[in-house]
Amino acid sequence: MAVSKVKLRMLYIMKILFEKSDERHTLSATDINRLLQNYGMEADRKTVYSDIETLREFHIDIIQVKGTNGGYYIGSREFELPELKLLVDAVQASKFISCKKSEELIRKLENLTNEYDAKLLQRNVFIYNRSKTGNETIYYNVNEIHTAILENHQIRYQYAEWTVQKKLVPKKNGAIYTVSPWALTWDAEKYYLIAYDEAEDVIKHYRVDKMQQVQSIEKERVGRELFQKFDLAEFAKKTFGMYGGKEVEVTLTCRNELAGVIIDRFGKETTLIPVDEEHFRVHLLVAVSSQFFGWLTGIGKKMKIESPEFVKTEYKKYLQEILQEY
Repeated sequence: MAVSKVKLRMLYIMKILFEKSDERHTLSATDINRLLQNYGMEADRKTVYSDIETLREFHIDIIQVKGTNGGYYIGSREFELPELKLLVDAVQASKFISCKKSEELIRKLENLTNEYDAKLLQRNVFIYNRSKTGNETIYYNVNEIHTAILENHQIRYQYAEWTVQKKLVPKKNGAIYTVSPWALTWDAEKYYLIAYDEAEDVIKHYRVDKMQQVQSIEKERVGRELFQKFDLAEFAKKTFGMYGGKEVEVTLTCRNELAGVIIDRFGKETTLIPVDEEHFRVHLLVAVSSQFFGWLTGIGKKMKIESPEFVKTEYKKYLQEILQEY
């Protein structure tokens, strides 16, 4: 057999073991030879044993089970089944990934395990019952932005908004935005670009699925010093729904059963100050916006703004304007 044929046979043996074996489904040398015939090849048991030893020297974790029903199977893999299940669930739950792309990604994830576990990954079939974007360009936008960050380039694009006709149309009559991209983040099932706007000398965030005609330009990024001072984790805590607003230290009084709500939102390091047997007080730096007020309203009377007074006034105005519509 030609040298190239020998190498090819060994690769097919590796492929067979990865696709068709696990600790519950071992393959004997006879099984492997039978499956090799599907690729127009064959090998005696001694040759199979030799090829398997070579694959082991290449650090493929091939386990041998001895006995009447013994055989070989792949031990450890790059991804274990529980890890792949997590990835599949994340893909299915992600609103910014379209149904079509979700199916494509899940099929690729299935290829990372054997055919038996791949069937288990197909157990969740809820893609079409979830709200999914129809905007396929987001993947190309993400790739273009990552490339620009890697090459230290600025980007230009148009920013879009939805109309009542359910169409994305460019804002400001198709104005071109030029920014320095520094990071991508995922919040509330949406992708956001964190970028420096040189014209306003400020770090801003933009919904990636609303960006159109994204292009990297031959212009070096600026705003590095400002971005280095930017704490993305803190930004996510104090910004509700990625809606910006004036940053204010707000004091809230909460019933004790809301401790978990505060910790989940602002982190375990947040100080909870007991007020009485039923309440605690917390000081938080938040971006005061309609989204923050909406969050408060959703929690209801178990949480109250204690200070500052102007935030209390704004919140009352927010509630009154809603009530006037009813």
